[in-house]
Amino acid sequence: MPTITLDHVSRYYKLSRRQRKDGRRLEVGVEDISLTIEQGEFVFVVGSSGSGKSTLLGLISGELKPSRGKVLLDKEPIRRSDRGIRIGQVWQEHHLVRRLTVEDNLNLSARRGHLRESSSHRRERIQKVLGLVGLPGVEKKYPVEMAIGDCRRVELARALINSPHILVLDEITAGLKDENIWDIFHLLTEINRRGTTVIMATHAGQYVNILRKRVVTLSGGRLFSDVPKGTYGDVVYIKKKMAPREPKKG
Repeated sequence: MPTITLDHVSRYYKLSRRQRKDGRRLEVGVEDISLTIEQGEFVFVVGSSGSGKSTLLGLISGELKPSRGKVLLDKEPIRRSDRGIRIGQVWQEHHLVRRLTVEDNLNLSARRGHLRESSSHRRERIQKVLGLVGLPGVEKKYPVEMAIGDCRRVELARALINSPHILVLDEITAGLKDENIWDIFHLLTEINRRGTTVIMATHAGQYVNILRKRVVTLSGGRLFSDVPKGTYGDVVYIKKKMAPREPKKG
């Protein structure tokens, strides 16, 4: 089963002339990150805004390429073709196509790697994954007809449609009501129990504290702590004591 390895990974972003200060041409996304995530783990990625959480998830999912170091999946470099097949992803921003039905939105991902699949079999997979996220019978609805919490479930269903080994989630619960947040965490716990690796960036500290999973903390683009069965409360205490590093000049 796939293991994710980050070997001294850094990702820098070029600054425009207007953005440059003190002669710096690069901004740090993440810097010198080394991590190993085994198949079946549930990992929370936490830290203040701008700490590098989204960049780290982008590297793990193959959406971003490292400026330095290596990101490996089963000892091989992660490829863009892994996205949507071996790795399912839900972004921080909503990505459902508003003019398409739920079924059509899921079809966009379901076709990846299943080009010879019959339409009837694909519909069965769509119905099954919608049932898994607690939304049976919504295939013909449009996103604008659904609550925000239900749209996030549809995005989760889209990430799960190809039965990926790894699920990467960026602030999936942001802006949701408490009852919707707990429903999603309960669902993710069940998905993880079935063997899927879950890697999730979140600010939902009270739920991190309840679930007591592995907690990876970033600050200033650097890995600050990696705690098995950690809590968000520990992270807040540590974060106050650490000043962000200045990006490298270059």
